[in-house]
Amino acid sequence: MGEGPARPRVRRDARAAAVSSHQPRKRFGQHFLTDDVVLEAIVDAIDPRPGQALVEIGPGLGAMTVPLLQRCERLTVVELDRDLAARLRRNPQLQVIESDVLKVDFRALAQQAGQRLRVVGNLPYNISTPILFHLLLAVDDVVDQHFMLQKEVVDRMAAAPGSKDYGRLSVMLQWRYAIENVLDVPPEAFDPPPRVDSAVVRMQPLPAPEGVDAQVLSELVTVAFSQRRKMLRNTLGRWMEERGVQAAFDLQRRAEEVPVAEYLALARLASPR
Repeated sequence: MGEGPARPRVRRDARAAAVSSHQPRKRFGQHFLTDDVVLEAIVDAIDPRPGQALVEIGPGLGAMTVPLLQRCERLTVVELDRDLAARLRRNPQLQVIESDVLKVDFRALAQQAGQRLRVVGNLPYNISTPILFHLLLAVDDVVDQHFMLQKEVVDRMAAAPGSKDYGRLSVMLQWRYAIENVLDVPPEAFDPPPRVDSAVVRMQPLPAPEGVDAQVLSELVTVAFSQRRKMLRNTLGRWMEERGVQAAFDLQRRAEEVPVAEYLALARLASPR
């Protein structure tokens, strides 16, 4: 019992030394998580287990990597920074993929692992949305996802119809994921501190709705939100006419008033049979 309080302090000292020896690179959007209480809460939310196929995006200096490994024993990490990748390779428990995450084939990783993936990470805020859409391509090969993101983005991801945050991102993620904000994180938990608040989001895949073509859904949702202040008759109405889609769909609304289920129903009618 007497040794309990000492362990976090040792981790914190080692982490501080690592941060001080590596200059964060702005082009990679690097902000290193250094708060032990926050780290423990994140790992508890993930609840990794031995034998699971975990993939961490952007492990950086390994702040979350080490406590994850203590529970899951092996981990695949995706790191673009070659200096950080070289550090990570020193750990025999890690499979290091030195790459831009947008070039990683997560479906192939699942096939290699022989099971669906659990994906985690402190995502670079400057490219978080492209990463989320890239992972959407592999949604059927994923158990769940836990990401640190800009809180504003998490609010948009989880937004309900009628709110100011509800938009294209909300619809295009909620049609395949149950989304939950599990933890708010202040700027001072990072080194260097970002200029925005952060949050940890949990994304659990949902079964693909039958008869919905993803490309058709993406197209109609993009059209619907292209002019948010206008009624849908001016945007989506024209799109439906051009495609010859006839549906009992109320066009006397704005895009943010339409629930995901209604967008799916319209996409089903417009999808090739």
